[in-house]
Amino acid sequence: MSDAEPNTTLRIRLTDSPISRLGYWWATAVGFTWGFIWSTGPIRRRHGLIVFTGMPNWTYGRGGSCVGGCYLTGANDGDRVLGHEVVHREQWRRYGMLFPLLYFIAGRDPLRNRFEIEAGLEAGGYLPRRTAPRRGRATGTP
Repeated sequence: MSDAEPNTTLRIRLTDSPISRLGYWWATAVGFTWGFIWSTGPIRRRHGLIVFTGMPNWTYGRGGSCVGGCYLTGANDGDRVLGHEVVHREQWRRYGMLFPLLYFIAGRDPLRNRFEIEAGLEAGGYLPRRTAPRRGRATGTP
């Protein structure tokens, strides 16, 4: 190939691309179908997620599972955890159907899983919530 010939290499982006968005929408359709079948509680749109509550414990992992734009849980749907799940929704958008594979490779230990760390370990309930120091409290020794 000479310097005058154009580079005709075709590159396919799998992340942050139409392909990953297609995977996100596929996962959302699967999550929606699963949630619609098994949810016995209210189904609401919160924080940009479709939240299915009242799910049997065996239908989701840990305290809840984000599948595309859907969050499946029994009753773990507070604002704090939903903030955590919104980050997972964005991970689904970025990686599409690669996300489950990448999550699996990152490991089940949330303290070492880069996706859980990015979403916030405290908000996800993996670490105790830190409390702010009290104001007006004396410090040091008397």
